[in-house]
Amino acid sequence: MDGVDPATGADREHAITLPGRGRTVVWDSPGPPGAPTLILLHGVALNAELNWSGVIPALRRHYRVLTLDLPGHGRGIAGSAPFRLEDCADDIAALATDLGVARLIPVGYSMGGLVAQLLWHRHPGLTAGLVLCSTARDVSGSAWERSTALMLPGIVAVAAWIPVLHVLGADVVGAQLLDGGTDPITRRWALAQMRRTRLLEALTAAQAACRFTSHEWIGSVDVPTAVVITRCDRVVSPDRQRILADAVPGRVVHEIDGGHGVFLTAPDRFASVLLRACASVSHADRPPADAAARSAS
Repeated sequence: MDGVDPATGADREHAITLPGRGRTVVWDSPGPPGAPTLILLHGVALNAELNWSGVIPALRRHYRVLTLDLPGHGRGIAGSAPFRLEDCADDIAALATDLGVARLIPVGYSMGGLVAQLLWHRHPGLTAGLVLCSTARDVSGSAWERSTALMLPGIVAVAAWIPVLHVLGADVVGAQLLDGGTDPITRRWALAQMRRTRLLEALTAAQAACRFTSHEWIGSVDVPTAVVITRCDRVVSPDRQRILADAVPGRVVHEIDGGHGVFLTAPDRFASVLLRACASVSHADRPPADAAARSAS
């Protein structure tokens, strides 16, 4: 994600300062002339490179693709308490204005899917469609999820007072997001990427995710929406993903056999399904006919 040559179609890097928020970096893959614009939003403890580098080459053949690290993660805006998903959505709207983007399609994975929902809710005129991957309308339904939500504020408060925890990376908790099928080399690379985010920042982001709910308004979504369900997910259960899908009018469902780390364990298969999902909410050229539409094995 460090390319800088627009003539070759490589990513352009924009360093942008948002008033009152701070500096962030956006990577821009131009795509075909006039193509719809996607913005890719990663999950907690991840960063844009880790979550999306396996699919960007396929996506940018059809779309302009923007990626960024969310606040407190990687090269995103420096973390500040409290972490608010609403701020993430507002940052994206400000970035779109800075880049001259009038309409875009947020593609959100896990926590990024919560931010994508909020972008539509807070900035409906900017949001042309939604692609929601491995995410839910809330993550506090099961007993385990509720207990985690109750414990996190105390864990964050204690962590803030323990200096050694300030230098630990998010891989301490992020390793739990990786599926058993990740090969050793990829796993080492993924953990190194997670260490670019501090543990405390990942915990505060997880706390914000646990507080999120869209159940009162998600049924009002009025833009084309695709929901990508990871059938073997142990982090965001497939049942909760289907509850989200059932709540969105006119949504199109795309399923893939894989867990929460399918973007690492099967990037080509994930890219194929994601292409279909993006095509179902946009007017971009259709991806190859052999890409899976509703399911992939």
